[in-house]
Amino acid sequence: MKKILLILSLMLFTIAGFAQQKLVPVKVDSLVTVSLPEKYVRKDTLGQSTFSGNSQYGYMVVIRAPNADNNKPLKKERDLNKVLKDYITGIKGQSKGSAQYVRDTTIGHLKAKTFTLSTDEGAGVKLRNFIIIYTQEVTYTFEYFYEEARQDLVKEEYKAFSSSIKLSPELKRTDQYLSNAKGLSPAAKYGIYGGGALIVIIVIVVLMRRKKRDQEE
Repeated sequence: MKKILLILSLMLFTIAGFAQQKLVPVKVDSLVTVSLPEKYVRKDTLGQSTFSGNSQYGYMVVIRAPNADNNKPLKKERDLNKVLKDYITGIKGQSKGSAQYVRDTTIGHLKAKTFTLSTDEGAGVKLRNFIIIYTQEVTYTFEYFYEEARQDLVKEEYKAFSSSIKLSPELKRTDQYLSNAKGLSPAAKYGIYGGGALIVIIVIVVLMRRKKRDQEE
Protein backbone atom coordinates (compact mmCIF):
# COMPACT_ATOMS: atom_id res chain seq x y z
CA MET A 1 0.00 0.00 0.00
CA LYS A 2 2.80 2.39 0.89
CA LYS A 3 4.49 1.65 -2.44
CA ILE A 4 1.25 2.43 -4.31
CA LEU A 5 0.87 5.76 -2.45
CA LEU A 6 4.48 6.63 -3.20
CA ILE A 7 4.00 5.87 -6.90
CA LEU A 8 0.82 7.94 -7.00
CA SER A 9 2.59 10.84 -5.28
CA LEU A 10 5.41 10.71 -7.81
CA MET A 11 2.90 10.62 -10.67
CA LEU A 12 1.03 13.64 -9.32
CA PHE A 13 4.29 15.53 -8.85
CA THR A 14 5.29 14.74 -12.43
CA ILE A 15 1.89 15.76 -13.79
CA ALA A 16 2.05 19.03 -11.86
CA GLY A 17 5.42 19.73 -13.40
CA PHE A 18 4.09 19.18 -16.93
CA ALA A 19 0.95 21.22 -16.10
CA GLN A 20 2.98 24.34 -15.40
CA GLN A 21 1.70 27.12 -17.59
CA LYS A 22 4.27 29.03 -19.56
CA LEU A 23 3.91 32.80 -19.24
CA VAL A 24 4.06 34.79 -22.46
CA PRO A 25 4.17 38.59 -23.00
CA VAL A 26 0.76 40.06 -23.83
CA LYS A 27 -0.02 43.61 -25.00
CA VAL A 28 -2.80 45.04 -22.88
CA ASP A 29 -2.68 48.10 -25.12
CA SER A 30 -0.03 50.22 -26.83
CA LEU A 31 1.30 51.41 -23.45
CA VAL A 32 1.16 48.35 -21.17
CA THR A 33 2.35 44.74 -21.44
CA VAL A 34 2.28 41.84 -18.97
CA SER A 35 3.07 38.13 -19.04
CA LEU A 36 0.12 35.72 -18.82
CA PRO A 37 -0.42 31.97 -19.19
CA GLU A 38 -0.02 30.88 -22.80
CA LYS A 39 -3.68 29.83 -23.04
CA TYR A 40 -5.18 33.09 -21.84
CA VAL A 41 -8.62 34.37 -22.84
CA ARG A 42 -9.43 37.93 -23.88
CA LYS A 43 -12.88 39.49 -23.64
CA ASP A 44 -13.89 42.99 -24.75
CA THR A 45 -17.10 44.45 -23.36
CA LEU A 46 -18.23 48.08 -23.69
CA GLY A 47 -14.67 49.30 -24.18
CA GLN A 48 -13.30 47.28 -21.25
CA SER A 49 -10.76 44.55 -21.98
CA THR A 50 -10.27 41.56 -19.68
CA PHE A 51 -7.43 39.06 -20.00
CA SER A 52 -7.50 35.88 -17.89
CA GLY A 53 -5.86 32.49 -17.63
CA ASN A 54 -5.13 29.60 -15.30
CA SER A 55 -1.56 29.37 -14.06
CA GLN A 56 0.00 26.44 -12.23
CA TYR A 57 -1.01 27.59 -8.74
CA GLY A 58 -3.54 30.33 -9.30
CA TYR A 59 -5.59 32.39 -11.72
CA MET A 60 -4.44 35.63 -13.38
CA VAL A 61 -6.71 38.47 -14.48
CA VAL A 62 -5.85 41.82 -16.07
CA ILE A 63 -8.53 44.46 -16.59
CA ARG A 64 -8.14 47.55 -18.75
CA ALA A 65 -11.05 49.87 -17.90
CA PRO A 66 -11.37 53.29 -19.56
CA ASN A 67 -12.32 56.05 -17.15
CA ALA A 68 -15.37 58.23 -17.78
CA ASP A 69 -15.12 60.64 -20.70
CA ASN A 70 -15.72 63.58 -18.37
CA ASN A 71 -13.03 62.40 -15.95
CA LYS A 72 -11.20 65.49 -14.69
CA PRO A 73 -7.39 65.48 -14.31
CA LEU A 74 -6.23 64.98 -10.74
CA LYS A 75 -4.34 67.97 -9.41
CA LYS A 76 -2.06 66.55 -6.71
CA GLU A 77 -0.73 63.29 -5.32
CA ARG A 78 -3.21 63.36 -2.45
CA ASP A 79 -6.03 63.34 -5.03
CA LEU A 80 -4.54 60.18 -6.53
CA ASN A 81 -4.23 58.64 -3.07
CA LYS A 82 -7.93 59.29 -2.47
CA VAL A 83 -8.92 57.69 -5.79
CA LEU A 84 -6.87 54.58 -4.99
CA LYS A 85 -8.24 54.42 -1.44
CA ASP A 86 -11.82 54.64 -2.76
CA TYR A 87 -11.01 51.90 -5.28
CA ILE A 88 -9.85 49.54 -2.52
CA THR A 89 -12.92 50.38 -0.43
CA GLY A 90 -15.15 49.53 -3.39
CA ILE A 91 -13.46 46.15 -3.94
CA LYS A 92 -13.75 45.31 -0.24
CA GLY A 93 -17.43 46.19 -0.28
CA GLN A 94 -18.21 44.06 -3.35
CA SER A 95 -16.34 41.02 -2.05
CA LYS A 96 -17.06 41.44 1.68
CA GLY A 97 -13.38 40.83 2.34
CA SER A 98 -10.52 42.50 4.14
CA ALA A 99 -7.59 44.33 2.54
CA GLN A 100 -4.13 43.36 3.82
CA TYR A 101 -0.58 44.55 3.14
CA VAL A 102 -1.73 47.79 1.49
CA ARG A 103 1.28 49.70 0.19
CA ASP A 104 2.52 52.07 -2.49
CA THR A 105 4.94 51.04 -5.20
CA THR A 106 6.31 52.49 -8.43
CA ILE A 107 6.07 50.91 -11.87
CA GLY A 108 7.87 52.82 -14.58
CA HIS A 109 7.18 56.49 -13.89
CA LEU A 110 3.80 55.81 -12.29
CA LYS A 111 2.65 55.30 -8.73
CA ALA A 112 0.72 52.07 -8.10
CA LYS A 113 -1.09 50.56 -5.15
CA THR A 114 -0.76 46.91 -4.13
CA PHE A 115 -2.77 44.93 -1.59
CA THR A 116 -4.12 41.46 -0.84
CA LEU A 117 -7.86 40.85 -0.53
CA SER A 118 -8.83 38.02 1.82
CA THR A 119 -12.28 36.42 1.54
CA ASP A 120 -13.91 33.38 3.10
CA GLU A 121 -17.30 32.20 1.88
CA GLY A 122 -17.19 28.94 3.79
CA ALA A 123 -14.97 26.94 1.44
CA GLY A 124 -11.65 28.12 2.82
CA VAL A 125 -9.81 31.42 2.63
CA LYS A 126 -9.22 32.76 -0.89
CA LEU A 127 -6.62 35.44 -1.55
CA ARG A 128 -6.30 37.93 -4.39
CA ASN A 129 -3.16 40.00 -4.89
CA PHE A 130 -4.00 43.32 -6.54
CA ILE A 131 -1.86 45.86 -8.37
CA ILE A 132 -3.73 49.03 -9.34
CA ILE A 133 -2.40 51.62 -11.79
CA TYR A 134 -4.52 54.72 -12.37
CA THR A 135 -4.11 57.16 -15.25
CA GLN A 136 -6.45 59.92 -16.33
CA GLU A 137 -7.60 57.88 -19.34
CA VAL A 138 -7.48 54.28 -18.09
CA THR A 139 -7.34 52.26 -14.86
CA TYR A 140 -5.33 49.02 -15.05
CA THR A 141 -6.04 46.23 -12.56
CA PHE A 142 -3.77 43.19 -12.22
CA GLU A 143 -5.11 40.33 -10.08
CA TYR A 144 -3.70 37.00 -8.96
CA PHE A 145 -6.17 34.57 -7.30
CA TYR A 146 -5.05 31.65 -5.14
CA GLU A 147 -6.02 29.59 -2.13
CA GLU A 148 -4.47 30.46 1.22
CA ALA A 149 -3.13 26.88 1.47
CA ARG A 150 -0.92 27.62 -1.57
CA GLN A 151 0.48 30.84 -0.14
CA ASP A 152 4.06 29.56 -0.04
CA LEU A 153 3.85 27.84 -3.43
CA VAL A 154 2.68 30.91 -5.38
CA LYS A 155 5.53 33.26 -4.45
CA GLU A 156 7.74 32.65 -7.50
CA GLU A 157 4.83 32.54 -9.91
CA TYR A 158 3.33 35.75 -8.57
CA LYS A 159 6.72 37.43 -8.69
CA ALA A 160 7.06 36.45 -12.36
CA PHE A 161 3.59 37.87 -13.05
CA SER A 162 3.95 41.14 -11.14
CA SER A 163 7.49 41.90 -12.30
CA SER A 164 6.47 41.37 -15.93
CA ILE A 165 4.29 44.50 -15.94
CA LYS A 166 5.97 46.94 -18.31
CA LEU A 167 4.86 50.50 -19.03
CA SER A 168 5.77 52.63 -22.01
CA PRO A 169 8.17 55.52 -21.25
CA GLU A 170 5.43 57.74 -22.69
CA LEU A 171 3.45 57.31 -19.48
CA LYS A 172 4.58 60.02 -17.08
CA ARG A 173 3.53 60.94 -13.57
CA THR A 174 1.53 63.85 -15.07
CA ASP A 175 -0.75 61.21 -16.62
CA GLN A 176 -1.86 60.54 -13.03
CA TYR A 177 -1.87 64.02 -11.50
CA LEU A 178 -0.73 67.41 -12.75
CA SER A 179 1.36 68.92 -9.95
CA ASN A 180 4.34 67.31 -8.25
CA ALA A 181 4.21 69.91 -5.48
CA LYS A 182 3.69 68.11 -2.20
CA GLY A 183 2.22 71.07 -0.33
CA LEU A 184 1.42 70.87 3.36
CA SER A 185 -0.60 68.09 4.88
CA PRO A 186 -3.67 69.06 6.97
CA ALA A 187 -1.78 68.08 10.14
CA ALA A 188 1.17 70.28 9.20
CA LYS A 189 -1.12 73.22 8.41
CA TYR A 190 -2.90 72.75 11.73
CA GLY A 191 0.44 72.70 13.53
CA ILE A 192 1.69 75.86 11.83
CA TYR A 193 -1.52 77.83 12.19
CA GLY A 194 -2.11 76.57 15.72
CA GLY A 195 1.46 77.36 16.70
CA GLY A 196 1.20 80.84 15.20
CA ALA A 197 -2.00 81.54 17.10
CA LEU A 198 -0.39 80.35 20.35
CA ILE A 199 2.55 82.70 19.85
CA VAL A 200 0.17 85.64 19.29
CA ILE A 201 -1.70 84.78 22.50
CA ILE A 202 1.55 84.56 24.48
CA VAL A 203 2.70 87.94 23.14
CA ILE A 204 -0.64 89.55 24.06
CA VAL A 205 -0.52 88.09 27.58
CA VAL A 206 3.07 89.32 28.12
CA LEU A 207 2.21 92.81 26.87
CA MET A 208 -0.89 93.00 29.07
CA ARG A 209 1.10 91.95 32.15
CA ARG A 210 3.82 94.46 31.37
CA LYS A 211 1.24 97.22 30.91
CA LYS A 212 -0.42 96.28 34.18
CA ARG A 213 2.93 96.26 35.98
CA ASP A 214 3.80 99.67 34.57
CA GLN A 215 0.46 101.06 35.75
CA GLU A 216 0.99 99.72 39.27
CA GLU A 217 4.41 101.34 39.45
